Amino acid sequence: MSIWHRQPDLEELHCTRKNTITDLLDIRFESFDDSSITASMPVDARTHQPYGLLHGGASVVLAETLGSMASYHCIDTSKFYCVGLEVNANHLRGLRSGRVTGVCRPVHLGRSTHVWDIRLSGEDGKPSCISRLTVAIVPLDKGGLPS
Repeated sequence: MSIWHRQPDLEELHCTRKNTITDLLDIRFESFDDSSITASMPVDARTHQPYGLLHGGASVVLAETLGSMASYHCIDTSKFYCVGLEVNANHLRGLRSGRVTGVCRPVHLGRSTHVWDIRLSGEDGKPSCISRLTVAIVPLDKGGLPS
């Protein structure tokens, strides 16, 4: 059974990137299945820290992008919107080049919160970061605006 209220469309996801940090960092949505969504990001000058390694903050941007988009596709957007509440990350291994890929899966999909597990790995498949994102699901007011 699928977790999606509205099935993700990769083309639509790419259209939402324009003029955002997702576009700036070249985060690309790659695939989804019934219970996960995957995206990748380059490990290059845009995402390096001064020692030439993938910046932990860039890893968190990829993780939060994945979890936020996953929540967005799990809710009825005519009644709710979603915002990040808390994100954490354990950086396991440094990456210097290539692309880092994140796979996002739900831990909890409740009425008012979603919790996501996001696993990042390098091109060799070895884990580089484990992140968890908590998202608030907030009702829209009667005018369709955030309450």
